[in-house]
Parts: sequence; structure tokens; C-alpha cells
Amino acid sequence: MESTRQKKIASLLQRDLAEIFRGTAASDFPGTLITVSKVRVSPDLGLCRVYLSVFPTDRSELVMAFCEEHAPKLRAALAQKVRNQLRIIPALHYHLDDSMEYEANIDRLLREGGENPFK
Repeated sequence: MESTRQKKIASLLQRDLAEIFRGTAASDFPGTLITVSKVRVSPDLGLCRVYLSVFPTDRSELVMAFCEEHAPKLRAALAQKVRNQLRIIPALHYHLDDSMEYEANIDRLLREGGENPFK
């Protein structure tokens, strides 16, 4: 169960990370949409799990490799944005949120399934 403080900090980090990734996507990954879909913060506020959704999905491995390689630079950019709100900048761990891919697969399966039993 997340506390109110965790939720507020997660929301702040999600908004600021989205701005950072919007600029990164425009410069390093043209034609790619990178969305910060979810942010979870540990109770001690020292660890942050960032869930990224990437479209088109075939570029997701490239984006995740970029995040791991440039993690210190991304954390420093985040620190510049939240330096007046947070004393300690949490360690960022990036995870791929594949819910859009899962949804597209289900949609494709339903279209290929032929007859709709609910008609």
C-alpha cells in the first residue's frame, strides 16, 4: 500500500521524467513515442521503478538499452528538475511496460477470430 507521500512523489517524478523522455525521443529516437506509463517509489523514497511504454514496439529494446546506458545522465536531468522539491534523488530502475503490445495482440486475435459470438 502506497502512502500519500509516495503517490505525490511518484506523480512528480512521472511528470518530470515524461518531459525528459519527450526531448530524448525527439533527438535520439525520431518517430518514436516514449511514454512514462507508471512510476512506483519505495517507502524510503530511495528507489524508483519507471515503467516505459514504447511505440512502435520494435524499438523498445533499443530504448531500454539507451536508458540503461545513459542512466546517470537521465538521473542528473531529473535532479535538475526536482532539486527544490526533493532532498534525495531516488535511484531509477527502468522496466518495459508491454501493456500496449498485449492489447494490440488481443485486438489482432479478435479480428482474426472471424465470427463474433456476441452479435
